[in-house]
Amino acid sequence: MSGNIIIILLVTRSRSLQSPMYFFLTQLSLSDSLMATSITPNTLPNILHILLNNGGNISFFSCMTQFYFFDCNCTFECLLLAVMSYDRYVAICNPLRYISIMTKRFCVKLILTCWLLGNFNSLIVTITLSKLNFCGSNIIDHLFCDFVPLTELACSDTFILHMETYVMGIPILIIPTTIIVVSYTYIVLTVLRISSSTGRQKAFSTCSSHLIVVSIYYWTIFGVYILPSSGQTSDINKILSLLYTVFTPLINPIIYSLRNEDIKKAVQRTFHKHIM
Repeated sequence: MSGNIIIILLVTRSRSLQSPMYFFLTQLSLSDSLMATSITPNTLPNILHILLNNGGNISFFSCMTQFYFFDCNCTFECLLLAVMSYDRYVAICNPLRYISIMTKRFCVKLILTCWLLGNFNSLIVTITLSKLNFCGSNIIDHLFCDFVPLTELACSDTFILHMETYVMGIPILIIPTTIIVVSYTYIVLTVLRISSSTGRQKAFSTCSSHLIVVSIYYWTIFGVYILPSSGQTSDINKILSLLYTVFTPLINPIIYSLRNEDIKKAVQRTFHKHIM
């Protein structure tokens, strides 16, 4: 939370960070903060309660609410990472047209589209999930109210729900993944044409942080929701879920701050200004 809030404050207050890349970075930090607040505050107190009282519970409404905000943030972040990869593609492959393409209005429209699609997808899935019959066990073998453990508790047919998730997966996972792969393919080809080793290093450094975040986030998402889970235990699913719900929001500020010279300079200027 502290790292993400610091990045948001730095970008909004520093004139040198007023570019589309850092605008998208603030949205990523905002999404990570919302992810942490939607999962962690509901998880840790429940774990403490279970340890102290040998049992705990969460209401059905609270569970559905938690799933809604969690799913909305997951969807938004998948779309946002694709938008950020397109931003890097334009910056490296079409640098002379970057300012005219990535205008402030266009960037705002992209972010609003991501948030609207995130809320729409989450609302549809949550409504369908809430209409299932839960007449058997009411014990959720997970750290929070996630899609897979909730569907495993349902007594009614989940075919329609799974069809919805597969259909929604096309604009949420397949298309963003394609955009990311195509963008970085063109980026690599463009960077390899740069004759100067310093230029190649500088170009790769601007993309490496984003590529690390994308790799961690997408591989865990695919591991939990897309790949067959017949050979996975609940403990493995819990660990994978922690990677993109807790670990990724934790390391994102570290990756972008330690590997970004502009943010380092902004931090130094801010501290120097307050000290003076």
